[in-house]
Amino acid sequence: MQSKVVAVVPAAGSGTRLGGDRPKQYLSLGGRPLLTRTLMALEKAEAVEAVVVVCPPGAEEATRERCVAPYGLAKVAAVVPGGAQRQDSVAAGVAVAVELGAAWLVIHDAARPLAEPGLFARVLEAAQETGAAIAAAPAADTVKKAGPNGSVAATLDRAELWLVQTPQVFSRELLQKALAAAQKEGYYATDEAGLVERIGGEVRLVMGGRDNFKITTPEDLALARGLMGGGVRVGQGFDAHRLEPGRRLVLGGVELAHEAGLLGHSDADVVTHAVMDALLAAAGLGDIGQMFPDTDPAHAGADSIALLKAVVERLAGEGWRPLQVSATLLAQRPKIAPHYPAMRACLAGALGLEPGEVNLAASTTEGLGFVGREEGMAAWATAQIGPR
Repeated sequence: MQSKVVAVVPAAGSGTRLGGDRPKQYLSLGGRPLLTRTLMALEKAEAVEAVVVVCPPGAEEATRERCVAPYGLAKVAAVVPGGAQRQDSVAAGVAVAVELGAAWLVIHDAARPLAEPGLFARVLEAAQETGAAIAAAPAADTVKKAGPNGSVAATLDRAELWLVQTPQVFSRELLQKALAAAQKEGYYATDEAGLVERIGGEVRLVMGGRDNFKITTPEDLALARGLMGGGVRVGQGFDAHRLEPGRRLVLGGVELAHEAGLLGHSDADVVTHAVMDALLAAAGLGDIGQMFPDTDPAHAGADSIALLKAVVERLAGEGWRPLQVSATLLAQRPKIAPHYPAMRACLAGALGLEPGEVNLAASTTEGLGFVGREEGMAAWATAQIGPR
């Protein structure tokens, strides 16, 4: 495939400032990986003909399977391993883009998913006049230069200051020359335009967008989710278990005195199970049967509160946290209301919430159905989650 305009997306970093249990490019944004959202923006950009994704070494197949293949991203022509630093990753991607026949190279951060499609065309048009152009936004705040001991050394003229974004677009020859010069001298810049400036190239500024910010911190991720309508999500969970004489009865993490308990692979805490399913549903992560299969002996007799903590950790790894939970237990006996405070405190502790953010209710079903016949118990739960 001979592509004249090829985008290189460096996505090989660890993203440690964002937290979570994986690099930030794989965290969820609106139900899809952050990297996927950025690739979707490039898919819509008519100016871009092909895309090269640069991922952590060894993650090429996983990146393609998780972030590319399920979403019909036809422009992604290659997924290649990156280097120790961003500049090394860009160089690796540029080498492949050149093999694809690139005359113009578009460098775009994996963590800028909100770039609008027309921006790529505007930056490309400007680059075709000088050989290099970048998206940027004028500084809106007063900028101070720091001196010793945290004091102000100078106030800079913000009329001359721009905050740099991506896309950054370069002719193939110019960027290759800049990368080669930097490699020869062991020089690293914070962006590709800095490399081109260093060898005397003219870089044109193109007005970017306020929404085209780089997701670096949890606050950035929360803002991006809010702009995409993904600030708060709601999930529903349900569970039911059979009653068995001689079993412990555990509800909401609290053991109740009763002649029968719930039968299950774990402690069969039907309230906590419903809460876990609601949380996983809100995050789009399946259910507890997938996370803790009853075929796994490791979960035999497991404490459901410990499992709930594991679910909360799983959500945190995806960039989510519980905001509020409500559960309703269906049980004929024993009387549940006296145990509400202890159950709420136990669930709240596992969820990282205040007791007032956990609501519990119970119904006897007035003797109807399997609950009324005291054959079993069931629970419904609703959970709200939000960005960490």
